[in-house]
Amino acid sequence: MATPHHSRRGSMAYYPRVRAKKIGADIRSWPEIEGNAKIQAFAGYKVGMTHIQMTDYRKTSVTAGKTIMAPVTVVEVPPLKVMAIRYYEDGDNGLKIFAEKRADNIDKEVFKRIPEIKNKNSKEIELKDVSDVRLLVHTNPKLVPGIPSKTPEIFEIRIGGSTIEDRIKLAEEKLGKELHFTDFTSDGAFIDAISVTKGKGFQGVVKRFGVKLLPKKNRKHRRMIGTLGPWHPDWVRNTVPQAGQVGLHQRTLHNIRVVKYGKKEDINDINVKGGFLNYGLVKNDYVLLYGSISGPAKRLIKLRDPARQKVVKAEKVEITYISKESKQGD
Repeated sequence: MATPHHSRRGSMAYYPRVRAKKIGADIRSWPEIEGNAKIQAFAGYKVGMTHIQMTDYRKTSVTAGKTIMAPVTVVEVPPLKVMAIRYYEDGDNGLKIFAEKRADNIDKEVFKRIPEIKNKNSKEIELKDVSDVRLLVHTNPKLVPGIPSKTPEIFEIRIGGSTIEDRIKLAEEKLGKELHFTDFTSDGAFIDAISVTKGKGFQGVVKRFGVKLLPKKNRKHRRMIGTLGPWHPDWVRNTVPQAGQVGLHQRTLHNIRVVKYGKKEDINDINVKGGFLNYGLVKNDYVLLYGSISGPAKRLIKLRDPARQKVVKAEKVEITYISKESKQGD
């Protein structure tokens, strides 16, 4: 039994720890926003990490206003292509799709992922029936040399803010066109980063839950738990640490600051000597996110409006230096 001096090892959060259903993370909820109609998400590929010299923007920090070194994650954000509009209505079990309007100029690579439909448009749309509007977009991996799979990923982006009329109008304007990161957010804003973590396979309880090693003189093994539990109840409870899957879980990191957004023309400001480890060189638009982001290099990262927003106003971060030294080691 856990006591204050012998507390349980490992959090029960996100239990059971099973593999994600797919590598591309799902955005499962959308926050409500105010202001003009805009898209509420974007996607990019994780490149790697570097460090920058900047003025500390955190007002409660002991180094507030001073120049500090900070870690940042580089995410390549090539443009997304809008392939369809989805209109949602209120159903018995929540929102459901009642109409979809496809673009005429859908890329051929998309049909490796979905079947081609000749009749592109569904029934007529009445404004009173629409409860939510979302864009069906796909990525452009052909623009990113470091990504091995050139089959686009397809996902939804919600349009939020303003009224339903304005959202529909914006969706009609974007149909068949490209979306850029600036359509989503700007420098200094906070976002949520949703991705699937790096997989580590089947691991024991010491690595999975951080339980203590048993004494050296234990008669069997050291990297095991001391007991499976009491005699009664006469079953092994799910709170007992056991071996199993570690990593490849979907995780959401809240309130990550966009330190810098750079265009394709400015890639020389960020590319390190010899290229980023396991990725190569950045060839498209990119963003620098404060701190680390879940997942290995080349993983698709979904970026969303913050669900637990603390700071509404976006303030640009003053950067004086970006490290471009080699990450390959000595």
